[in-house]
Amino acid sequence: MKALFIGGTGTISTAITALAPQCDIELYLINRGNKMDLVPEGVKVIQADINNEADIKDKLKNMTFDVVAQFIAFDTDALERDFRLFEGKTKQYIFISSASAYQKPLASPYITESTPLSNPYWEYSRKKIACEEYLMKQYRENGFPVTIVRPSHTYGDFSVPLAIHGKNGSYSVIDRIRNGKKVIIHGDGSSLWTLTHNTDFAKAFVGLMGNVHAIGDTVHITSDESLTWNQIYEIIGSALGVKPNIVHIPSETLAKADPELSGGLLGDKTHTVIFDNTKIKRLVPGFQATVRFDQGIRKTLAYILSHEELQSPDPEFDTWTDRMIQLYEEYEAKLSEI
Repeated sequence: MKALFIGGTGTISTAITALAPQCDIELYLINRGNKMDLVPEGVKVIQADINNEADIKDKLKNMTFDVVAQFIAFDTDALERDFRLFEGKTKQYIFISSASAYQKPLASPYITESTPLSNPYWEYSRKKIACEEYLMKQYRENGFPVTIVRPSHTYGDFSVPLAIHGKNGSYSVIDRIRNGKKVIIHGDGSSLWTLTHNTDFAKAFVGLMGNVHAIGDTVHITSDESLTWNQIYEIIGSALGVKPNIVHIPSETLAKADPELSGGLLGDKTHTVIFDNTKIKRLVPGFQATVRFDQGIRKTLAYILSHEELQSPDPEFDTWTDRMIQLYEEYEAKLSEI
């Protein structure tokens, strides 16, 4: 099988890029070349900017693929370009969408691929919905061989999956936990969430590649493990050898304090979600997510704490967190006086 990944070195795609060559897949990446250390031996890199359509068209002019996978598109303009580039040049085009596109607020926490798509809280999710609609239109009207994949919260070596963190990523929260500083969990921390290790995601994804039964279809890939946010932070703390000092603050309050949190909280992580993975298991017989969160997060933390380039301080986020906690605790204290 001959495959082309647009991207290939991100949180999700790194694990797939590592696994694909082990499955006799001849793999090419369109990549700017910024993370060449993450590209396994034998994977061929077409160093280019996918947004330079003329250059890409020239570099691919004599090439066809069994699979093209798009990991980095976030709007329909990118997909219109891909349709121009790859119509007639691939037997399957796989688009990475998002499980955040599922209906919010949820009518039921049990999610299947037929759960409606609607997210008034998060523009990112609405753009993914628009991308899905565009691609399915191309499938119906032009026979473009689309497969849509919806990941939920997938993590790997480079970042700890959290509900709330700053612009510099997860390290600031890790550092707060291991130093006994207070950290914020939205709501009361009892809503259920699903975290999937990227190596588990990769196994299912590779099983979809070249899979005729997946053409014209949509499927999500997640673990079957459900954890509360309190459990997630307790597990992170346990892996660091400490008990996290947690402060619960309502999601709506956090979103008002920082509107940029609104999409990720009110449009996603606030809600209990339990994924039904029957479909991916039917399409990829034998697939099972096998990395429990307590296992995967130890590997993630070990990697981060041994790579200084991933240990980015975030003083702006730390200041915001401390101030947010102070104000909320003062508010709670005043409530007790009523």
